[in-house]
Amino acid sequence: MFRKRRKTSDFDAEIEAHLQLEADRLQAEGMSEADARMAARRAFGNRTLARERFYESRHWRWWDVLAQDIRFGLRMMARNPVSSIVAILILAVGIGANTAIFSMLDALLFRELPVRQPQQLSLFGQGQEAGTETDLPNRSWQLFSYPFYREFQQRNTAFSSIAAIDSIQLLLHGRVGSDSKVEKLGVELVSGTYFQTLGVKPLLGAAFNKTDDRVPGGAPIAVASYAWWHRRLRNDSAAIGTKVTIGSTVYSIIGIAPRGFFGMTVGRSPNLWIPLAMEKQISPGWNGSGLRKKWVQSLYIVGRRRPGVSVREASANTNLLFKQILREYVGPHPSPRQLQEIRHARIDLRSAATGLSPIRHQYSRLLKILMAVVALVLLIACANIANLLLARAAARRRELATRMSVGAGRWRLIRQLLIESALLGLAGAGLGIALTWEASRLLLRMVSDTPGQPLPLRVTLDGHVLGFTLAITMLTVLLFGMAPAFYATRLDLFSSLKEGRGMTAGRGRNRLARGLIVGQIALSLALLVASGLFLHSLVNLLNVHTGFNKQNVLLTSIDSGGAGYKPSARLENMMEQVEKRVGSLPGIQGGSFVLSVFDRGSWMSGISVPGRAKSQTDPEVDENIVGPEYFEAMKMPIVLGRSLAPSDNAAAPPVAVINQTMARAYFPGVSPLGRTFSVHSLKDWASLGEDGRPWQNIRVVGVVKDAKYTSLKEKQMPAAFYPHAQHNGPFFLYHFVARVSGNPRAAIPEIRKAIHAADPHLMVGDFATLAEVVDSSVHNQQLIAQLSTVFGIAAAFLACIGLYGVLSHNIARRTNEFGIRMALGAERRDVLWMVLGGALRLILVGVGIGLVLALACSRMIASSLFGLSAYDPAILLLASLAMTGTALLAAYLPARRATRIDPMAALKYE
Repeated sequence: MFRKRRKTSDFDAEIEAHLQLEADRLQAEGMSEADARMAARRAFGNRTLARERFYESRHWRWWDVLAQDIRFGLRMMARNPVSSIVAILILAVGIGANTAIFSMLDALLFRELPVRQPQQLSLFGQGQEAGTETDLPNRSWQLFSYPFYREFQQRNTAFSSIAAIDSIQLLLHGRVGSDSKVEKLGVELVSGTYFQTLGVKPLLGAAFNKTDDRVPGGAPIAVASYAWWHRRLRNDSAAIGTKVTIGSTVYSIIGIAPRGFFGMTVGRSPNLWIPLAMEKQISPGWNGSGLRKKWVQSLYIVGRRRPGVSVREASANTNLLFKQILREYVGPHPSPRQLQEIRHARIDLRSAATGLSPIRHQYSRLLKILMAVVALVLLIACANIANLLLARAAARRRELATRMSVGAGRWRLIRQLLIESALLGLAGAGLGIALTWEASRLLLRMVSDTPGQPLPLRVTLDGHVLGFTLAITMLTVLLFGMAPAFYATRLDLFSSLKEGRGMTAGRGRNRLARGLIVGQIALSLALLVASGLFLHSLVNLLNVHTGFNKQNVLLTSIDSGGAGYKPSARLENMMEQVEKRVGSLPGIQGGSFVLSVFDRGSWMSGISVPGRAKSQTDPEVDENIVGPEYFEAMKMPIVLGRSLAPSDNAAAPPVAVINQTMARAYFPGVSPLGRTFSVHSLKDWASLGEDGRPWQNIRVVGVVKDAKYTSLKEKQMPAAFYPHAQHNGPFFLYHFVARVSGNPRAAIPEIRKAIHAADPHLMVGDFATLAEVVDSSVHNQQLIAQLSTVFGIAAAFLACIGLYGVLSHNIARRTNEFGIRMALGAERRDVLWMVLGGALRLILVGVGIGLVLALACSRMIASSLFGLSAYDPAILLLASLAMTGTALLAAYLPARRATRIDPMAALKYE
């Protein structure tokens, strides 16, 4: 036990000082000195006697003194309820906002997967690509074929277990049990070793085993996620054996995953896991024969390292075996190009402890920017509260001086003041944690670009988040409490004890208060500049010429595979019937199937032009499959030749419409009309391009104006559009666009009815307007602009409040001085300009520092801007003027009050 002797007289002196202060307060309210002393004794009597009896033992323990200081701090907060509540609310908002954003960052970036020993998992590649690749990349590989996975699994010595995961999670339609209603099902295809590699045991039933993906089509089984089992099957323990029909295949649920397990991909929660052996049944045509194709690379691979094997050793073993397998794949006589590609090909292993996520790159930068913004706001709030504590300390100078004069040490007072600051910080943190729950849910809804469908992230207050909250609380307490505590206890006892209300505070304290105001203005200006840049960038994005008319266009998806269609004349006939029925509806100006529409997928590949030598710098072409009325529905003008027509059917020569960029890139200086280019045939698309898949010649019949295809920020790319009647390939999930003359939403029931009239079994997705799709593509930029503007204005408001408070306090302290000046003949405008001049000097210094800070920080956000420089002079000027103007307005109010001081009243003040 820590025990220490201390003289009883020290505590008695402090008690006497408290009694004297209370008596002075009562006497100032009109009570006589004797009555005030007696009332103070009654108020403090019980507490004083108890403390005196306790300290008569001449011993104390540190936790008893701490409890005493906490009780005194709470009483001081109760004596200043308004300022204490304001400080707590400011801290709660600042700490709560930081905690909410950090909790999302933790869920997205830092939290480990709920699996066994996640540190032992390694991902092959970065996991940042998805889809299918059919060439031999001469770089870091991201996707892998099923034959490579099987070969590597058998021959490697660094990993105890290897699993493969399809890089695309499929959104399909199916029926559950005997229910005739079709519903959406998120399906993830995985290898039989998936659950074994991750070390996940099912809650109910069984998981897959390593033989479940050996025979194509031989394992119609599924493991259901806990969330889907809870929501759809209502925690039914008899759910094992439930039948799920997808397409023409019936799957049996053999197990339920444990609670909290969402798979390997953060932010993506499938309903069912199905073995890779069922790939052809799940997605016929797309990857339907990919299990047998060594060059169809569409899988992620994750491995669990053997005990004692380091990442470096595993990487060396992996790349050695990787190159050996590639050499075997290209055969005994590889071409020089293949040898060159193999020489540069590699596998970069990265830790899979935190999983992989396609939304990580999309949202992590947004959250980091918001984290920096709210951290600056919290810093400004700390400066504001520090000024508040300085003002409160100035009002307590006589109390502190009295306590020091009767024996209280400086460190004793510093400890007391820091405990009072800590109480404010802890109260703010407690309220901030309470706000974090709702703030996290609100932030999830805000960052989601799909209304009503928040990101599937599990945001909880775990140890990481609570540790962060505790750390940021301690930091804020030090930021706003340390300096006021030290300055408040640097007292000249003689002058402090005789100090009256009209006397000015010490120079050091004034310098600190002014420095805090300058810092607040500087940080607020930096935030205003950042918000101005983000707003201007958003305006530039929204004003980008898309190349199509986004107004009055409806967009939906149609899943023909779920209705049993295969590449055939029957599929083409259905597509033609749907387009005709929708196009004949009143108010419909055009309807068309389209493989990929703006921001909803893309299909990139290389092409060849007869008579033109291929170059390594040739850009890939964005290829699309559309209906005859696509360009009319999208209002994409044909600038040369003709559009696609119904006559461009399977019996006609293959044709295409290309865009202006493709015409310039592949047919420079000549008209592209009538010329041909070659693309890989879709009939056997899963073969290796140059060696296995035949080329198909396409004749150019028209040139369409350039447009944006994947995002508003994209660099203009070549594009080719083929009629779906001639490219009946392995695609079963098409989009459908329809231009409506009136309100697009009003036409949805009729369009859905027309589609089902062609085939009632077609799975039609949700409808959206093209304008909503385009706007949602800049959702992140819009959110950053909005929140940075809100926080920037809030920061400027806090800075102005701080300036107002400091000037008001100084004017109250200088009442005597202003009275004397005005009694000696000073005009009211002289006093006004004297106060405003001092404030203006602080503002200009803060603005100058803020401009330097803004220029330094702008470099960090330059990559998030579009169409403008991070050093835009107009925004710097406007932000500086706005900050200066609002700060001067805040300074004018107390300055005007100073001009209304009555000189005679001021001279009598003391």
